[in-house]
Parts: sequence; structure tokens; C-alpha cells
Amino acid sequence: TTGLMDNFTAYFGRVLSNSFYPVLHPAIGVGSAFEGWSPREQDVVYRVLVPMAPPQGHSFHLELDSAGHRHGRNFRVHVQLECTCGREQQAGNMLCFLHHPEEELRSNQDPSPLDTLCTDSYLDVHKTARWFYRLVRAAWPALPQSHNWHLTLLPTRRSCQFKVSNGTDSFRIEVLFGVRRDDSHVFVSSQTREAYTASTTWPESYAVAEAEFFKHIARQAPPDSLHLKCLQFFTRLQLGFSFSTYAIKTIVMHLLNAMPVSSWRRRDLLLRLVDISETLRLCVKAKRLNHFIVGNWRLPVDIILPEDVHRAKTPNLFHHLQQQPAAHRQAICEYRLL
Repeated sequence: TTGLMDNFTAYFGRVLSNSFYPVLHPAIGVGSAFEGWSPREQDVVYRVLVPMAPPQGHSFHLELDSAGHRHGRNFRVHVQLECTCGREQQAGNMLCFLHHPEEELRSNQDPSPLDTLCTDSYLDVHKTARWFYRLVRAAWPALPQSHNWHLTLLPTRRSCQFKVSNGTDSFRIEVLFGVRRDDSHVFVSSQTREAYTASTTWPESYAVAEAEFFKHIARQAPPDSLHLKCLQFFTRLQLGFSFSTYAIKTIVMHLLNAMPVSSWRRRDLLLRLVDISETLRLCVKAKRLNHFIVGNWRLPVDIILPEDVHRAKTPNLFHHLQQQPAAHRQAICEYRLL
């Protein structure tokens, strides 16, 4: 999967090098398939995030949505033109979008993303996804994988999903798009957390930071560490219950961060499973489960966060248990069944 996305990225780099579409950086694997603990191995989705940078003559400015959102913060990506008059000689035939007449620009230069991928000067997720679908369809025949694999594009609005199969094996891949916040491991991304999200809304995503955390643990863990097996076991166990896979993952990340990685060896399996179960019980009782990334000052130093994410009030993933007594009673009942 990683090799396939590397081939796509190399192709995109060649065909987009002289265009004014966003610059696409190498894909970053995120989520359970790349972290090594997929709950349903038969339904694995290989999810990657493709970082985007502004093309020449443009800049991206992230604007925080002032409306409060319990599930996380939302941003908009404002695309602005930059003067390139002083760089026109070095940039070859490029004309400055700000200071050349529109008629001359239309006749001699590819359009700006403001005209192709934006709505009211804000980067549009739906238009970006449609553009990426066209790129994938055009790139596929040129890739070595196309000789032995069949590509099927799957309909989605806020990402690009496709399946590759060869008659025996099949892989499903979801490509998300994101803009990095500063030089951190936090992005605003096309992935949505709610049933409806406006096309110019880009939710803040911590998926890359979480993937970096699992890499950090893997570098330190002994060869017989079972931390991923513990996580996989519990996420499979809770299928059919109201506890989300993300809640179980958050509990395991907190425990991994709080105790030595050497305490997750095979001989400690039962103790760690009890720890996960007891932590879930205490969180349900307290109606509180702290987000692992936001507001956490105890993260490893190699996980880089924007200052406002570091200093933010830690969201409560069990907020709904505080607001809905019936949901709290159900959670207690389901924990006992678990």
C-alpha cells in the first residue's frame, strides 16, 4: 500500500510540477491498519493523509471557526494570491496573478486554485476530492501495479476511496487531504467527525500525531510486546457495544504513556487486560475520558503540537455520559456485560 501511494505521489509530482494546483507531499499512513491493530482484519481500510502545500503565487491561511464544536475544532483554509512580479524571471513564463490583467492570465496561464478548487476563496473539500479522483484515474495506467491489479473507484465526497484487487487479494484505500498546522504533527483534514460538514470546513486532525505516538512506542518496545494485541483484543470485544473503537484506543494510549513499555510483555498480558478493563470502568463511572493529544503535557517530546493545542482544555470523550443519564446507565450496563 505504501509503495502504491509512493508511485502515485511521484506521478502527481511530475504532472503537477508546472501547474497551479496544490503541491502534494508523500502520503502518511494513519489509523489502525498502519498502527497495527485493526479490529476487523477482513474489513481493513488503509487510510493515508496526503499533506498539501500552496502552489507558487498562493498561500494558505488557516482560520479557526469561532463556533464551538464539542467533537473538535474546525478550520477553513483561506487561499490568497501573492505577488510574484519579482520572481517572474526565475519562474520562467509565470505571470503574477495579482498584477496581470485577467484576460492575459486566461490566455497564457493555467487557472488559479481560487477558480478550480475553492468556494468564495476557501479551499473546498468536495472539489478537492473530485480533482484527486481525476488524478488517480489518469495516473493508474502509468503505474506498474496496473499490469496485475484492477482499480475500482468508490464514491465519497470528502476523501478519495478506491479498491485494488487481483482476483485473489483486495485492498481498500482511503486518501484524506490535509494542511499541516505550522511544523507540527497536527493537520486540518478532509476527514469529518459529524453527519454533515460544510464543504469548506476542515476539522482539526490528530491522526498523524497518534500514528507518531505508536511509532515512538514501537521503537522502545521489546520484541514480545503485546500492546497492539491488547488493543486489538479490546476493540474486537466491544464491537456491538456503544463504546467506540476510538475510546478504547484512547485508554490504551494513556496506559502506554503512563507505564514502562517493558510492562507490556507476554508474561504481563492478563495484568494489562485488567488495567484496560478497570480504566474503562473508572472512566464510565466518572463520565470522563480525556482526549489523548489535546492539552496533554506528558506526550513524548518527538510529538510536536501547535502551542494552542498544547494549552487547550482537554476535551472529554465521554461528555455525552454527563449530558444523557440514559446513555450513562446503558454504558454501565454494557461494561458489566463486557
